[in-house]
Amino acid sequence: MDVFEAIAKRHSYRGDYLDRPVSREDLHKIVQAGIQAPSCANAQSTTFVIVDDDAMMAQIREVINVGSPALIACIVDPRPVYQDLSFEKEDCSAAVENMLLAITALGYATCWLDGVLRSEGRAQKLGEILNVPKEKHVQIVLPVGVPKEQCTQKEKKPFEERAWFDRYGGQSDG
Repeated sequence: MDVFEAIAKRHSYRGDYLDRPVSREDLHKIVQAGIQAPSCANAQSTTFVIVDDDAMMAQIREVINVGSPALIACIVDPRPVYQDLSFEKEDCSAAVENMLLAITALGYATCWLDGVLRSEGRAQKLGEILNVPKEKHVQIVLPVGVPKEQCTQKEKKPFEERAWFDRYGGQSDG
């Protein structure tokens, strides 16, 4: 599948997964796609914990509701990397988008999860389970698996409603 097909097919999957493991080879490819993403000042501050162990997944399910056989946790380091500024969210987001496309291209499904981590100390609890150093934190998790149901990407607004050349709204001088 080429990149444009993966972009067109990528969607947030919130359904059930088949009881089928995700190969470590595929998990490696997915995370390598994230590693290849750009980062501010090439700091490469986003790191990853890949979970495919049943016992570890059971611990994670006590914190967040995921039904996938595997999960990728994206860990950020908020330290400044350029002129006393931190770009951990931007760097993590770039890595996650690459992984979302790789997951789609390999025939798996996922949903970018970060909102659920923002309440009830879930990010910290996951960090403890995954042995994340205190100065870093879990920003995003991606459940990964073979979907039970086939879904399609939700309809997007047309180009003309969201993008213009030269000026916002496409207004011209003449």
